[in-house]
Amino acid sequence: MLIPRFPLRAKLIVVFSLVIVIGVFISTLVGINLIGTAIIRQAQDKVRLDLNSAREVYKAESDAIKTKIRLTADRFFIKDALYINDHDRLRRELQKIRERESLDILTLTDDKGMVLVRAHNTSVFGDRPEDDLVDLVRSRREPVVATMIVSEDEMVRLGATFLESARIDLIPTPKSRPSEKKVEQSGMFIKAAAPVFDYSGRLIGVLFGGNMLNRDYDIVDRVKNTVYLSEMYKGRDIGTATIFLDDARISTNVMNIDGERAVGTRVSKEVYDQVVVQGKPWIGRAFVVNAWYMTAYEPIRNVKDEIIGMLYVGMLEAPYVDLRNRVVLIFWSIAIVSVILLSIIASYTTSNIIKPIKALALATEKVASGDMTQRVEIDTRDEIGFLGDSFNQMTAALQEATDGYQKLTRTLEEKVREKTEELRATQDFLIQSERLASLGKLAAGVAHEINNPLTSILLNSHLILERFKNNDAVKENLELIINETTRCSSIVSGLLEFARQTPPEKTSVNINKVIESTLLLMETQALVRKVRINKDLQDGLPELMVDLGKIKQVFTNIVMNAIDAMPSGGVLRISSRVPEDTTCVEIVFEDNGKGIPQEHLQRIFDPFFTTKGTKGTGLGLSISYGIIQQHSGRIDVESKVGKGTKMTIYLPLHISPEKKKEDRSV
Repeated sequence: MLIPRFPLRAKLIVVFSLVIVIGVFISTLVGINLIGTAIIRQAQDKVRLDLNSAREVYKAESDAIKTKIRLTADRFFIKDALYINDHDRLRRELQKIRERESLDILTLTDDKGMVLVRAHNTSVFGDRPEDDLVDLVRSRREPVVATMIVSEDEMVRLGATFLESARIDLIPTPKSRPSEKKVEQSGMFIKAAAPVFDYSGRLIGVLFGGNMLNRDYDIVDRVKNTVYLSEMYKGRDIGTATIFLDDARISTNVMNIDGERAVGTRVSKEVYDQVVVQGKPWIGRAFVVNAWYMTAYEPIRNVKDEIIGMLYVGMLEAPYVDLRNRVVLIFWSIAIVSVILLSIIASYTTSNIIKPIKALALATEKVASGDMTQRVEIDTRDEIGFLGDSFNQMTAALQEATDGYQKLTRTLEEKVREKTEELRATQDFLIQSERLASLGKLAAGVAHEINNPLTSILLNSHLILERFKNNDAVKENLELIINETTRCSSIVSGLLEFARQTPPEKTSVNINKVIESTLLLMETQALVRKVRINKDLQDGLPELMVDLGKIKQVFTNIVMNAIDAMPSGGVLRISSRVPEDTTCVEIVFEDNGKGIPQEHLQRIFDPFFTTKGTKGTGLGLSISYGIIQQHSGRIDVESKVGKGTKMTIYLPLHISPEKKKEDRSV
């Protein structure tokens, strides 16, 4: 009984598919989890910062009330009226101040804490208010501000208007803690109190006042407009703020399902237990009235440091959930498309693998039947291609298995060896010939392009110098021209020596001084071209063993190229330093000129390659490159078109056996 075989193509497709599906599935899950976590973390960080902003708004309101009370307590009319017991004047003036400063309550007591005037309810006085702030100010003799709860009894003394505004019906809210309380009749106030002194500094009274937070939406709306800029998402405010008295919302811009402020709704039990009971801030996801929010809560404490309520800010969770869902959808879409594309590629790849294997199997069957002329045509350059070549060699060997096989094999091997040696010798010859031709072309080009002009410049400079030798200003400039022309001739000679691989004549130099002396010669060109040179040369660099003239030639070439790259002016930054954990000095030349196109970067060190047209010979950088190589260093180039070019030279450090006592002049 024949056991059915599982085709190799099917095996490969199954294996590839499993690897693809598992890899894509794991990558997708990890990516979704990471991005989802990042989105939630970003929302939490945002709401934490928003709570800080809300706290600052709340504190600013408290400080403003404190300032109003403090300044009013220092008014002369209060001192004078108290001194002569003119309560009518106190009543009139305090009523004006209360209205002008937008204060809900404003009360003056004597030094014992007994009420003299209530500007908000002038008919009630002579009692002792239930207010810890008054006693605190009497003992400390300095202004105090705090958030306070005013009891229902005290609210009666404030007046019917305040009593009615403070009354809030508590609304059952999902996830809130069980409570039998149906109505909140206490008032939450931001109150400030300040001492009143007579002209001799004796305490003669206490002034206190403030604003009730019940149904006062100024603070919460200011937080929403400041922090969230009144942004909307699908018709709902993205950001909300709330002030709680215990666990009930007394001032909020959270809306209920009817589109009204959710005053009287209560916070969830989980949040209440952590913030009010335990006194810890809450940062996280919470159910607010009728929707999920990313929220932040913190306790509000009275003057005795007792927790009396909470300050809340929250962002609608829906935008972040929708963003996360979009990201998940995008990831899964990419995953599905990737699986489909990779499956198609896997199917195509397996077909290309199986096709030559089938051809080999068929040819093997024919060889087994005695047909030694079989050959397979496999053009691939992989293992299967090698297998096809091996098969062809095997059949050829079997076909040619005659008495002359060994002799023929030795003959072929000998011929192959001879041809290999011939090819190697030819290749070496061509390489050497090409190198010599390039160097000869370089030397010839230099001699043709530079020697004749230099000779003419030098000759005419000497003639002019003879004519103006008594003119010191002209003489100094002509001598500079002669010196630099002579140095240019030396550069030409150095180039010819480089072509002949002449070793550099190294001496110990201070590389910073080499840079300074080079820039001294280039100052005129830089000024003319409006190029500003900024230097950042590290002090105390070790001396280097270099050929002084050749290194100056390298620096001159690079600086001149940088100036040419900034025809309309610019900045050339030159720095030197010894990087950490290295044994070389790094010299950087960075300009903000035209930059070098990417296709030219690989050719800038080739002899006679230039982008300057007739203005350049293309020898400067190739000579510089050769000089740096002779010093066992290297040149790195970075450039962006329109941004500028950065050339970095690395020269190896050589510590002299004896520290020189004086810097070598350059």
